[in-house]
Amino acid sequence: MIEARSFTKFLFRGLMAPVLTPYSNDGLFSIQEDIIPKYAKYLSSIGIHAVLVNGTSGEGMSMTVDERKAVTEAWAMAVKETKQILMVQVGGACLKDVQELAAHAESLGSDALLCLPELFNKPQTVDELVKYLTYVGQAAPKTPLLYYHIPSYTGIKVSMPQFLAAAAHNIPTFAGAKYTDNNLEEGTQCLAVENGTLSFFLGCDHVLAGAFTLGFDSAIATSLNMLPSPSIKILAAVKNNHSSEALQEQRKLSKAINVITRNGGWVSTMKAAMSLMTPINVGPPRPPLTPLIDKQIDQLKKDLTALQLL
Repeated sequence: MIEARSFTKFLFRGLMAPVLTPYSNDGLFSIQEDIIPKYAKYLSSIGIHAVLVNGTSGEGMSMTVDERKAVTEAWAMAVKETKQILMVQVGGACLKDVQELAAHAESLGSDALLCLPELFNKPQTVDELVKYLTYVGQAAPKTPLLYYHIPSYTGIKVSMPQFLAAAAHNIPTFAGAKYTDNNLEEGTQCLAVENGTLSFFLGCDHVLAGAFTLGFDSAIATSLNMLPSPSIKILAAVKNNHSSEALQEQRKLSKAINVITRNGGWVSTMKAAMSLMTPINVGPPRPPLTPLIDKQIDQLKKDLTALQLL
């Protein structure tokens, strides 16, 4: 019998918004740090009590190390007032930079780290992925570390249940994963690893109702930034065994997301929707992502109005 090894736990459960990084709309794409305190207060006011910084939606991989540090510092300062949970995504760079970002986030008192796998010399096995995250964890030995599983972007498709078990036994700070995959069969297997004590966040807005019904209790979903109500209602409905209500809210959410993303990529369209639907103007995406043109924005306004979301 293998002896269980203790690992760091990340105790937050529920809904977390992967925040969008505000850039200037003048062609320079400068980070608008002054918007971040307002952004944090806005999210808090709509019932979002946890944020993920510098993830896919936050375009972390489009920023320099210094810029990522500056954004993290701004959010760390903002959440001191709002009392929100702060998770920082540190991956998507060379390992030395990833370690530097991890150490920096820990020095600011971040509640948890999230990390992508190596994106060029990609790990091919569970052991290689565990080894990579071990290096990251060593740079921030006091902060829970979660793995960012997003195979549609990374191409990394190792067995997640096997990886979670190995990571929990070999990385002292390992605490769980963000699971951005609609393979709920594998996802439910992951929930049982370490007797369900790992933190496991779904990252797919379109399958929240199904995932929560199958036992997921947490999600990191971009739509929480501008359309939090359906996800909040889905989670509550599942907890109260109101499956038909959860399905109804999921359909509303999926319909809205389909309208938002109809004319562009995920981040580009979500940023446009954020600026239209909320008081927080996050500006355009950074190159190489392509912003929506005026005609597309006008169509988005019409579509959102038709859904009574404007």
